Amino acid sequence: MRPNQLFKFLFLAFIFNSLLFFGQEKPFWKEVQEFKKIDHENKIPKKPILLVGSSSFTYWKDVNDYFPNKKIVNRAFGGSRLVDLNYYADDLLNPYKPRQILIYCGENDVAMDNPTATEVFERFKAFFGKIRAKYPKVPVAYVSIKYSPSRKEFWPIVKDVNQMIEDYLKTQKRAEYINITEVMNDANGNVRTDIFVDDMLHMKPEGYQLWTKVMAPYLK
Repeated sequence: MRPNQLFKFLFLAFIFNSLLFFGQEKPFWKEVQEFKKIDHENKIPKKPILLVGSSSFTYWKDVNDYFPNKKIVNRAFGGSRLVDLNYYADDLLNPYKPRQILIYCGENDVAMDNPTATEVFERFKAFFGKIRAKYPKVPVAYVSIKYSPSRKEFWPIVKDVNQMIEDYLKTQKRAEYINITEVMNDANGNVRTDIFVDDMLHMKPEGYQLWTKVMAPYLK
């Protein structure tokens, strides 16, 4: 191999390895690649209801059992923020051609980034815009951010973000806001801790049963 050819070969190899390395280092890169692997190995249901968001959806692994008459594809990944949904929007949206999209995300934005409520809301608007650019007529529903006991210090901003998103979705076509706050409260209006696992962040099946009651009327 001539010196200039060797140089070109080594340079291209360096570029390829660098892209691979940095791709793997991006947050949630492996999770998104796993989704692609699953989709490659299994036929994507025709016009499914697509779930995207963070761990409250991720841990709902048996969500299809809660809605036996629906075809649901769960593509949520734990720890994700609206920032991450925006970054991976094409990977999360393009393959599925859904009949409806459900979002649960924003709780980690509030807890991890120290943003204002407006900043979190703008992240949601950006993701909603990406959905509309791809699927102008697909119904979208946003599940309100829950009041996790372990994140009580963030409840004021959670309230503001939820209100902003609810108000915004009222102005949009084929868009709904699903409020799961009241169903998670006890008779005195306090958040029930018995429906959470020990970390007081993620839910037991009893919590998902409550969500199901509220969400069922919204599912297409």
